[in-house]
This record gives sequence, structure tokens and C-alpha cells, in this order.
Amino acid sequence: MKVLIVGGGGREHAIAVSMKKSSRVDQLYCVPGNAGIAQIAECDPAIGVMEFDRIVAYAREKAVDLVFVAPDDPLVGGLVDVLLEAGFRVFGPDRKAAILEGSKAFSKDLMKKYHIPTAAYETFEDPEKALAYLEQAPMPIVLKADGLALGKGVLICNTLEEAKAGVKEIMEDKKFGSAGNHMVVEEFMTGREVSVLSFVDGKTIKIMSSAQDHKRAKDGDQGLNTGGMGTFSPSPFYTREVDDFCQKYIYQPTVDAMAAEGRPFTGIIFFGLMLTEEGPKVLEYNARFGDPEAQVVLPRMKNDMIEVMEACIEGRLSEIDLQFEDNAAVCVVLASDGYPVSYEKNFPIEGLERFGSEEGYYCFHAGTALKEGRIVTNGGRVLGVTAKGQNLKEARANAYKATEWVTFANKYMRHDIGKAIDET
Repeated sequence: MKVLIVGGGGREHAIAVSMKKSSRVDQLYCVPGNAGIAQIAECDPAIGVMEFDRIVAYAREKAVDLVFVAPDDPLVGGLVDVLLEAGFRVFGPDRKAAILEGSKAFSKDLMKKYHIPTAAYETFEDPEKALAYLEQAPMPIVLKADGLALGKGVLICNTLEEAKAGVKEIMEDKKFGSAGNHMVVEEFMTGREVSVLSFVDGKTIKIMSSAQDHKRAKDGDQGLNTGGMGTFSPSPFYTREVDDFCQKYIYQPTVDAMAAEGRPFTGIIFFGLMLTEEGPKVLEYNARFGDPEAQVVLPRMKNDMIEVMEACIEGRLSEIDLQFEDNAAVCVVLASDGYPVSYEKNFPIEGLERFGSEEGYYCFHAGTALKEGRIVTNGGRVLGVTAKGQNLKEARANAYKATEWVTFANKYMRHDIGKAIDET
């Protein structure tokens, strides 16, 4: 098969590495790709993920057999629909189903209608009404821009003053663009956060291994929200009891709800969960692999990625026995100092060759580019260094050891990824 991946980050590199292991894949393509993906796939860095016509033309030119649409923007924008109309076989939700991530108001209303556990909430289009509501609301409180905001459109406000400033930021100043035309105000939940990825074929859902992300830029969960500074899998807090509850009240009910709404979902559903004292509740849905969650979950998957994807597309996921290695993985993101605000690019990266010779170690490229024959930094999150181990502590030690193999000017990382491991 010839397979095209749409996207260009660490998640897409992890997907490409997973696909490359399949005996079914003859040729991999990726748009726009990055310097790491380019080592195992043919990339065209000139094609952006929202250039639907150019993606279709490229897929035709390469005569691809299957397209995997990985990022949120093109999924929500309807790239899957455009590719299907052009006659391609595609993995990923269509526009009607991708609204599960594309609108927080839609997903909250869906959970309320189908009794899927989540935080209490209200939605607003008028900032004045939102401000009036906040006068009576208990603090702390959570404000969420309705649309896509690069994983950053969520504000946790501890005081009324912070909440009022948040309304101004989201709805009036439009810090997150049109994503803030609509806003969800949500009760603040406390507990452990867990990420759970799943394959879905419209009716059947199969859960992948759990993971836990670290969103804040700095050690001790300080600093600004980012796209994710590191992650580990599995989560020791995701117990058999939690899984049983979620299977019954969250996972299958979500798939059934989408089908009942005439929006059958095929692809990946990412469940962001909060393990509260009252039980697990849904924080958010994503309609695709998480980044960097994919970088710790996919290396542990035993199955042939292509076989699982085809089962989803053909509605026979129930036939697949989804299996993961009985071990652990930790990913530490190497970022550019100053991320997520401002940072410099184009610094040469040294030491990457070591990963090719070490079993159980991976270096997933996120923000890299090839310039004059050298791999250079080209983004805020530059690399995801992932290592496996027999358990979480060993995997964490291995991952941090491997971060020392790589050097570039401006290199920055958190030093406490997986600190929760010590608290179990």
C-alpha cells in the first residue's frame, strides 16, 4: 500500500513510525511532514494541512491507497469529506463527527443529553451575560473558548476578577480568534487527569493504553499552558475499576450518542478524563491522537496499525484484539526556550543519530526542518524524546538519560515529567 499522512508534528512522526512497521506499507508520504518524518517518508513541506485542493492533487499524483488525517484543524474543517468525495480511502472522522472536538458547546450538550458524566456548565455568546453569570458563580471556575485553540483556549480562574479578565480575553479581545465567539463556563473539578485514546468504527470502540500529559510550561505545573511538555503511559491511576466505569458510562455511550445524532464517528476519540471523588468525568474530547500522548501509546501497541485502521474504516473493529506491551513509556519534550510565547528558530540539532542504534528509545520530531543538509529547530516544541522501561520509573530514567544525547542552542525541558509516578 501507499499511505499518505496529513500533518507535520511529533504525533505524525509517531504515526509514521508505527505504520512503517506494517508489512502492508510499501511507501509512506506525508504533507507537510518534518525533518524526522522525511527520514522514513517522502514529504512535501510546501503543502499546508488546510490546503485541501493541493492535498487531493498530491494524493492523486502519488496514487495513494489510504490517507490518514491526523491534526484537528483539517478534521474539523472537513478534509476527510473532501478526500472521500475525491474517491480516496480515508482514516479519520468526517466534518459532522469531528464537531465532537470542534465545538466544546456541542460536546457538553451531547454529554448532558445522553447522561455522560461531565462538569456542570453554561454556554454564552454574549460577554455581558457571561459576566452577569460569573457574579453568582462559585470560584474557582473554568472558561473555555468553544472552538479550536491549539490546546490553549482554557482558562482556570481562581477569583471573580480573574474570571472577568478571562471573559474579556476570550470573547472581546479574541485572544483565540473566532474560537472565542462562543464560550463555555464550567465548574472547576479536582482530581487526577488521565488521557485515554481509542479506535472507533462508528459503533464499536476499543481502548488503547492510558496516558497522562503535562500541559504547563514549567516544572511544578507552573507557567503557561502549552501543547504538552511530556507524558507517560500507562497511568497508574487508571485502575480496573476506573476502566469498568468508563466503558459502561463514558466510552460506549459517547459512540452511541454520536450515532444517534446522525454523526457516526470513525477514527480516534481521545477522552480527557478527570478522576474526581464522585467518579470519572469527561473534561474534553479530541477527535484525533493526542500530541504527545501518541508518542508513548503507539510505541507500546503490538498490533499492525494498518490492520486496525482498515477494520475501523470497514466497520469490523469488533474483530480486532487490540494489544499493548506490558511495560511503560515516558516522553520528555525538548522545546525552544521561551515557548509558548516567543522563541528563536534555526539552531542546528546534534546527537540524533544515537537513537537509531538504541532499542526502546525514540526521538520524535515536532518542530524541525532540513536546511542546507542539517536538521535545525523550527518550532516551539522541537523533539519528543521517548523511552520504554519495564515500569514507569525505569522508563522515566531512560527518557531523561536520552535527553542528554541531543543538543541544540536554546534547548529547554521540564525536569519533572512523571512526578506523579512517585505518588502512587
